[in-house]
Amino acid sequence: MQAVAIHPIRRAGDPVLRQKAKRVRVRDSSIPELIEDMFETMYDAPGVGLAAPQIGIPLQVIVLDTPPAEPFALLNPQIIKRSGERQLHEGCLSVPGFRGEITRSVKVLVKGIDPTTGREVRIRAEDDLLAEALEHEIDHLNGILYIDYLDSPDALVRIDAAPEEEEEDAE
Repeated sequence: MQAVAIHPIRRAGDPVLRQKAKRVRVRDSSIPELIEDMFETMYDAPGVGLAAPQIGIPLQVIVLDTPPAEPFALLNPQIIKRSGERQLHEGCLSVPGFRGEITRSVKVLVKGIDPTTGREVRIRAEDDLLAEALEHEIDHLNGILYIDYLDSPDALVRIDAAPEEEEEDAE
C-alpha cells in the first residue's frame, strides 16, 4: 500500500472542473487509496467536502466531514429528491478567497454506493451543512461550480485575507 498523498486542488478555470465525472466501478482497487488521499487533501485545505475532479480525477467520488455526522465517502452519488429553498453564503476550495450567496435546497435525499460495503446507501439531510455539502460536491461531479448560480461575477465577495497575508500587509 502506498503512502497517503495530499494533492493540489484544481482551481476554477481548470477544464477538469467542467467535465461530467465518470461513474466508478465498485470493485475498482484504486478507489480506497483515492478516498484516503481525498480525505487528507480535504483536511489539509481545510474543507468539509471534496470531489475527485477537484484533485484532477474525473470520477464520481466525494468525501465529506460535516459534524455531527461521521466522515464518509460516496461513489456515484445522485440527488434523487430535493425540496425547499434557502439562501446560503457558500465558498469552495476551487474558488479560494471568495464567497457568494446562492440558493440551495432545504432537504435533499441522496443515493450512492458505500465504498466499504459496495452497497447502495441513502442519505437524508435537512437544513444543515450536510445538505449544502452534498449538493455542492455532487455539482462538482456534473461540472458545476457554485459560482455558476450567481447572477454575475460581481456577486462574489472577497473573504478576509489569511492571517499571514494580514501580517505582511501590516509591515
